[in-house]
Amino acid sequence: MTDPASAAGRPGGPGRRGRYERILLKISGEALLGDRAYGVDPDVCTFIARQVGALRAEGVEVAIVVGGGNIFRGLAAAARGMDRATGDYMGMLATVMNALALQDALEKESVDTRVMSAIAMNEVAEPYIRRRAMRHLEKGRVVILAAGTGNPYFTTDTAAALRAVEIGAQVMFKATKVDGVYTADPTKDPTARRHDILTYGQVLTDRLEVLDLTAVTLCQENDLPIVVFDMNRPDNIRRAAMGEPVGTLIHGGEPR
Repeated sequence: MTDPASAAGRPGGPGRRGRYERILLKISGEALLGDRAYGVDPDVCTFIARQVGALRAEGVEVAIVVGGGNIFRGLAAAARGMDRATGDYMGMLATVMNALALQDALEKESVDTRVMSAIAMNEVAEPYIRRRAMRHLEKGRVVILAAGTGNPYFTTDTAAALRAVEIGAQVMFKATKVDGVYTADPTKDPTARRHDILTYGQVLTDRLEVLDLTAVTLCQENDLPIVVFDMNRPDNIRRAAMGEPVGTLIHGGEPR
């Protein structure tokens, strides 16, 4: 696959200035913690909302998938003896809570936003319908896609990859607390080196713990590039959407 940063005018790729026209932003639940031990930090939501608002002002269509790990993790609960499916459903509900918090922050920044849930809860969110989600994006609304895939045993990384493919996003951004994918955990290994570009095959073969391997496989099968970057650096979301070399790019081309 051609480097997305230079694929000007390619269908499904960035536009003439090297920017993406429609993105899927995956935010972990832990990213919403800020300095808290639990829950949602409103300041972090505002920080994200302002970056997304600036991106919308540039004309980029934005869909967001948010995790729920700051409130509940199904896998962790299963490890302690809870039924895995029950734990995963509880985790999906946690993502809805985070989605509503983000929606509130975005609307305070005057960004028109819709929350769509894979689990029916009509009082607080629209049901996820692919064509409706795409219509919201075309109208300039930010769409927050909550409740994962609506099925247990699938991570929110996989949900993000699935939704990105469904809505025709040109890239999936994974916003994290580190500035890319490293050869080892940079907090434990001072010699760890950051990758600028990786192939899907490298991530799968080396089992790099950047995101769920099912999500990587889905992106590989649909030729959907992934960019992993530090969302805590101001303007990184906009810079990545403009095609600037931020974080680590994972795609189907040759590694460099």
